[in-house]
Amino acid sequence: MKLKEMLYIGLLGFTFMSCADDGGIFTGEDDDVNVIENPGNIQEIAALPLTVNYPDDNGQSQAKEDLGRMLFWDPVLSGAMDVSCATCHHPDFAYADGLERSIGVGGNGLGPDRIGGTLIDRNSPTILNTANNGIELTDDYDPTQAPMFWDNRATGLEEQSIGPILSGVEMRGVEIPEDEIVELVINRLEAIPNYVDLFESAFGNEQITENRIAAAISTFERSLLANTSRFDQYMRGDEDILTQQELAGLDDFIAVGCADCHSGAMLSDYDLHTLSVPNNGVNDLGANGIYDFRTPTLRNVALTAPYMHNGVFESLDDVLDFYRDISRGNGNSQNNNVNNNQIANEARNLNLNNNQIDDIVAFLNTLTDTDFDRIIPDSVPSNLQVGRNL
Repeated sequence: MKLKEMLYIGLLGFTFMSCADDGGIFTGEDDDVNVIENPGNIQEIAALPLTVNYPDDNGQSQAKEDLGRMLFWDPVLSGAMDVSCATCHHPDFAYADGLERSIGVGGNGLGPDRIGGTLIDRNSPTILNTANNGIELTDDYDPTQAPMFWDNRATGLEEQSIGPILSGVEMRGVEIPEDEIVELVINRLEAIPNYVDLFESAFGNEQITENRIAAAISTFERSLLANTSRFDQYMRGDEDILTQQELAGLDDFIAVGCADCHSGAMLSDYDLHTLSVPNNGVNDLGANGIYDFRTPTLRNVALTAPYMHNGVFESLDDVLDFYRDISRGNGNSQNNNVNNNQIANEARNLNLNNNQIDDIVAFLNTLTDTDFDRIIPDSVPSNLQVGRNL
């Protein structure tokens, strides 16, 4: 029996369809799309694509990617030249930082050992696979419209990449006005001959601009992929790679309603939802002032603890316990500032019991892919310490 004829027969009891538009599980095969439709007609769960879409005005080039890597690791982009992009997005922590809430300017140390400095309100999400943020199972996916940050306040990696440089708590510091930091950074880069050469190689001339800085960093970030997890391999045809417990966890993940929001190839609908996550030292109102936060990707979720927008939960079991609790009685708020009726229907309607948690966690671990770019440059053109204060 061929895989597309046997996949999940008996386990899920779903009906095979020939296209991904009607909901179900998408295998990620371009020429022979297999979808299993469940009775609730959920959105698709998919293997990640093996290729990445680039914006029409910012195509991939090795010279641009190499420049972006240097900028990503160079503290010259920060106000006091003490923080780099890698401070909060380090390969040792799957391009997150392992902190409940990140520490920006003025801090010292790496990951959970980082101390001092400015405590940021939110947890640092991984940037692995952000090239696929908001991806849909169509050929016309527009990377310039990819939602970014916990509150979806930016679209596209080009816009996202400049955001931390402008932030007074993340990289800029409070000594330099926001409307002056980009010009200051450009002036610094123009004074470094190696950067002048790198910009010329990447863009054809020596001009250094905000848009070119963003283009280079975003090109590097699009190269940070982790798309060969055991789940991806299963969806691409290796039917023996998952255990029975992991398959049961996938079944439960769909049946209880997790996939209503954690859907698609990134296992996120990238929509904003109010969940009543407990505060963690700060009353973060989220998007729209109603404690709305974006559904995070579950890709490499086992490597990116702690969880939620403020890192309040240390383990995946804690997260699932939280979801079980807020679904009790069709709403059981865990945040005093959020009433039961504000909790998203998808969360209130979950049907999760203790017996399913272990299996779902086992499934979530199949989304782990440790085969990603971990290269740290030996030096950066500014001659500052790589990453600085790590």
